[in-house]
Amino acid sequence: MTEHSHAPISVEEMAHAFEEEAAPVDLSPYAVEDWVTLAVFWGMGLAVFLQFFTRYVLNDSFAWTEEIAANCLVVVVFLGSVMCVRMVRHIQVDLLYRFLPGRIVRALETTVDAIAIAFFAYVTWLMWRYLEIVGDERMVTVDLPRGIVFYTVFAAFALMFLRSLQNLIRDLTGTKSVREQAQEHINAGGI
Repeated sequence: MTEHSHAPISVEEMAHAFEEEAAPVDLSPYAVEDWVTLAVFWGMGLAVFLQFFTRYVLNDSFAWTEEIAANCLVVVVFLGSVMCVRMVRHIQVDLLYRFLPGRIVRALETTVDAIAIAFFAYVTWLMWRYLEIVGDERMVTVDLPRGIVFYTVFAAFALMFLRSLQNLIRDLTGTKSVREQAQEHINAGGI
């Protein structure tokens, strides 16, 4: 047998596999913003399905579905980024962390946290300024304010700022940094 082939099992063994107890579901890693993101994602999926159905089945598409789906995508991206900040899941280069001594790594992580906090604070402020200019605009095909989307993006940046601040506090007060905890969680088969 090759290393990729599996030993054959009987039908009875397969049937008994479904009788095993399922592991308990752990929803503790998720925060309120994650559930809002999930709801908006399903709304986007519904809009895309409706667009597909009306265009290709009914041959008479609803024009508003494309705009709603695009705006939902913007909301999903920015609210999803809050989860990435909280769980330290954004793309990062951590090669240096593997070769440097622990104290230097901790100082580097704290510096990265401070830079992230400054960045999110600045972008939140910029978004607020942007809202002062375009917050009252209306959507093109639906008579709704575009501010719904813009205020959601503003809230997402504010939440990213707060989650970054939370990460810094956890880094300064904990025995392990947030990145170390996240890496251990990933190695243990977590999210």
